[in-house]
Amino acid sequence: MKLLVYMNLSLRWVSRLADADIEAADWSTVGAANAPDAEIMAFAKTHGYVVLTHDLDFSAILAATHGDKPSVVQIRAEDVSPDVIGKPVVDALRQMTADLDEGALLTIDPNRTRVRLLPLQLR
Repeated sequence: MKLLVYMNLSLRWVSRLADADIEAADWSTVGAANAPDAEIMAFAKTHGYVVLTHDLDFSAILAATHGDKPSVVQIRAEDVSPDVIGKPVVDALRQMTADLDEGALLTIDPNRTRVRLLPLQLR
């Protein structure tokens, strides 16, 4: 699994993930800072990345397009510092690797983790 860390998260996420033997790149190192979210999603899909973000726009794109890739991991916490929520994120990534490889939306908050398989279905 390769993670593409969106710009609304600290660059420290890349090293935190590397420490856990998870390959990661920060969007700022591979794309333009002003790139629209749809371009970031297209890049992630083409290059086999899972998007790691604190932004709900990516899940909205998946819902609107009925996309099956890329997988998106959204951190829903007040403090998204890797020092604070890094361990639960890494644990969830390891636990949900198969789902993320197939296509999933993984939501992680301090109290629970939820996974929805892609494409997202209206309930």
